[in-house]
Amino acid sequence: MRSLTVLLLGAALSTGVAAQSSDDGRITDEVRRRLAGDPDVKCGACEVDTVNGIVTIRGTVDKEKFRAKAEKLAKKVKGVKGITNELKVKNPL
Repeated sequence: MRSLTVLLLGAALSTGVAAQSSDDGRITDEVRRRLAGDPDVKCGACEVDTVNGIVTIRGTVDKEKFRAKAEKLAKKVKGVKGITNELKVKNPL
């Protein structure tokens, strides 16, 4: 009986992890699409990672205002819990 309980608990936990990973993948894809499709941000080559709803964006944009816009676009994606914006600005002036 004890081994059955452990087995069921393990299955329940792995199902939760799989669901989370699937949602993180969806979030990553949607953030990438928004960043690549924005005429200002133009961040098709940016790296986007999502872990437990926290999105990390890395890459380079032309201006500081586009860095801020990228973060704003990412925040609008359903399921995003937070943003780590590691974008660099080519022309920081």
